[in-house]
Amino acid sequence: MPSTRDYEVQLRAARLRVTRPRLAVLDGVREYPHADTETIFGAVRTRLPGVSRQTVYDVLHALTDVGLVRRIEPSGSVARYELRVGDNHHHVVCRSCGAIADVDCALGEAPCLTASEDNGFLVEEAEVIYWGVCPDCTTSDTSRTKPR
Repeated sequence: MPSTRDYEVQLRAARLRVTRPRLAVLDGVREYPHADTETIFGAVRTRLPGVSRQTVYDVLHALTDVGLVRRIEPSGSVARYELRVGDNHHHVVCRSCGAIADVDCALGEAPCLTASEDNGFLVEEAEVIYWGVCPDCTTSDTSRTKPR
């Protein structure tokens, strides 16, 4: 589990100043993997009561730009954030409750980046999302509603 010192090193390596909001956002994303902005904002506010919503948005944007945080946006969902970056993993999303979990790539490091036809694009990232019903919803009678 990363410490504040680890975050400080990562921020400096990314040429970002070490600030309390940046450290708090990194902690919030670590504490709530795949969380939306509002959840992260709530976590940051417990550490820094005076922080503004705009500051949290700006910090998430800066951390995403330098690759310290990954932003995912499954269809029909708001943006979500995670610290697991730099590997070739994917996600599984529950159609009923929206829970998200990491799924390692079945093929290894980067085969997903080799498109059968790239149409001249320089492919930098591939995003695979598996959709289904999570174990909690599978056992719930109310979960078997029509998929979104």
